[in-house]
Amino acid sequence: MPWDVIKLNDGNVIPKIAFGTWTLGNGQQATDNVDQAIDVGFTHIDTAQSYRNEAEAGVAIHESGLAREDLFITTKYSGLNGLDVETSIQNSLQNLGVKYVDLYLVHHPRLAVPDIPTLWAKMEKIKQDGFAKSIGVSNFEIEDLQVLLASAKIKPAANQVLLAWASAKGAIVVTSSTKKERLEGYLDAGDIKLTPEDVSAIDSAGVAGARCMVVRSTLKRLVVVALVGAAVLGTCGYFGIDVL
Repeated sequence: MPWDVIKLNDGNVIPKIAFGTWTLGNGQQATDNVDQAIDVGFTHIDTAQSYRNEAEAGVAIHESGLAREDLFITTKYSGLNGLDVETSIQNSLQNLGVKYVDLYLVHHPRLAVPDIPTLWAKMEKIKQDGFAKSIGVSNFEIEDLQVLLASAKIKPAANQVLLAWASAKGAIVVTSSTKKERLEGYLDAGDIKLTPEDVSAIDSAGVAGARCMVVRSTLKRLVVVALVGAAVLGTCGYFGIDVL
C-alpha cells in the first residue's frame, strides 16, 4: 500500500489517499463508515462543517484507538450557521474530539467577509495558535489567490482536482465510498505503477472527455473533479500551492 505522503509547502506532510465524509450524511451510519475506512487502512480523514458529520467522524476517530499523530485530519470552514472562523474552528475541534487538525481549509472564497485578506489573517492566527498545522483554501480561482497572496504572511498549503493516475501525478485522492471492497481496492491501487506513456494516455482521455472531467488548460480554476467517486487533491506548482 505505497500511497506514501506528499510534502506541503509549509514542511508538513499529507497522506496521498484520504477518506471523505461528504456523502455519508450523519448518525451511526456515518460513524460506521469512517470506522470501516480506518479499519481497512485509511489514515487521512477529510470532513467539513457543511458535511454536518464532524462529530460522527470524531467518534470513529476516538474509537479507533489510534494515537492522534497516526491520523491526518482535514476539515473546512464552511460558514455553517453564520458562525465566524474563530468560533467555527473551536466547534470543529470539539466535534472531532481533538486539540488540532492537520489541515484547515476555507471552503469557498464567498466566505471571505468582509474580504479575503481579513479572513486569511484569521486563518493565519489559527495556525499560529496551534489549532491547525496547515491552512489552505478550496474552490479559489486564480484571481482569489492573487488577492490572498498580496497580503498573506503564510501561503496556503493547499487548494481543493482514476487512482493510479493520481498517484503518478503526485496527487492526493479522497474517496467517500462506503463499500469495503472498494476502499481496499483504492489502497491496493497504490501498488500500480504506470509508465509515462500510460499517464500521458490518461491525460489525453481526460481532456477529450469533457463530459466526465472538468479540465481547464488555462488554469481558470485550480480544481479538477475526478470520476470513480473520488475527488483528487493534487500538487500544483502555480503559486507553490497544492491543489486539493
